[in-house]
Amino acid sequence: MFFVVFLYFAALLLQIKHKGYNWTNLTLYILMKYTERQFVPLLFAGDINSYSMARAFYEAYGVKSIVYGKLYTGPNCNSKISDYRAVENIEEENVFLETVNKIADEYKGKKVIVIPCGDSYVELVCRLKDKFKSNVITSVIDLVEFEKLTNKESFYTLCKKYNLAYPKTFVYSKDIGDDIQLDFPYPVIVKPSNGVEYWKHPFDTQKKVYRVKNKKALENVINDIYDAGYNDKLIIQDMVPGDDTYMYVLTGYSDRNGKVKLLSLGHVLREEHTPHGLGNHSVIINDVNVKLCEQAKEFLESIKYKGYFNFDIKYDSRDGKYKFFEINARQGRSNYYVTGAGYNLAEYIVKEYVEGKELKYSMVENKILWIVIPVILALIYINPKEYKKEMLSLILKGKMINPVFNIHDMGFIRFLRFFKTHISHFRKMRLE
Repeated sequence: MFFVVFLYFAALLLQIKHKGYNWTNLTLYILMKYTERQFVPLLFAGDINSYSMARAFYEAYGVKSIVYGKLYTGPNCNSKISDYRAVENIEEENVFLETVNKIADEYKGKKVIVIPCGDSYVELVCRLKDKFKSNVITSVIDLVEFEKLTNKESFYTLCKKYNLAYPKTFVYSKDIGDDIQLDFPYPVIVKPSNGVEYWKHPFDTQKKVYRVKNKKALENVINDIYDAGYNDKLIIQDMVPGDDTYMYVLTGYSDRNGKVKLLSLGHVLREEHTPHGLGNHSVIINDVNVKLCEQAKEFLESIKYKGYFNFDIKYDSRDGKYKFFEINARQGRSNYYVTGAGYNLAEYIVKEYVEGKELKYSMVENKILWIVIPVILALIYINPKEYKKEMLSLILKGKMINPVFNIHDMGFIRFLRFFKTHISHFRKMRLE
């Protein structure tokens, strides 16, 4: 217990030192202070994504966000910056709509900003937004556009139309059976074309993405998925070579007129490798690639996209191209790498929809180290050495951020939860 207490206060002091806080106003960072605003953030999902957005709202405006999720677990629990409410059936249409409008009635004199932080919630907002009360604000695309973009088959069709590179792909449907003719070699990647529908049919061996070594293994994966009840198409894809350090994430915001106003590229140095978490980022350093960002900007403005967005991209050393894997019609779970670099994501929707201000275009150049695993693990598992040097340099400069470890929101009980989750990464990586 003494060791835990020591770590708690050491961590607090380290953040104080790195942030440049002074001792005379230290109480301001221990005792939470809130500001009355003309809006209330209403977030959906209980994960790092929603907590990062709640943190962004608090840091920019001093407000507490209302957050809904299915289970009372995750980073929003015991938080002072989010009023977390667990409703097991919150993803049912009638419950979701009733919840949004209930909050809207409760805060009639204010704007209620609805931000979905998971794909199922984005779909619900796209489907139900016309039924929301008049004081509800949200910035999402229409349902037809959502389905077109988040369905990987139709997304790759758009990529081809607008000259975005993507991996060689075979679209599989149940009627094809065993007649699978690939024009690229094994091993291959297998993933659902419709992610929202896929996760509605859980099974024991379910994974976010499958790496398949041969045709027999491919057939087994296909059978497992369809036997569970999933009926949409599957994406069988060429495996782009390279470890996690070849991955990139591109996050941003487009205004109501379909003009991109923010682009922030992150170089992923480490991902999770657990079945349900495969592809989730655990270490990111901000990067700059003007050509890649302009390419994405042209695509988004051509389709008149609006709201938050997030691309998963991988560099292919075989042809020197950046291959687009997917787009999320929302900010990603790693979104605090943008806010932490000085471009607060909450400000964009508030400035546009609440304050009626014109947004200026920004491409993020500031660098920070975004990390959700113990630093020692990152230094052990990430190669080559140049990345370790850059990480150490950013740490020494005080430019490291863990979105969940928030000095403003770290009571002792919350720290114990954080510490338990944090050390669990040692076990996870041992099992990889």
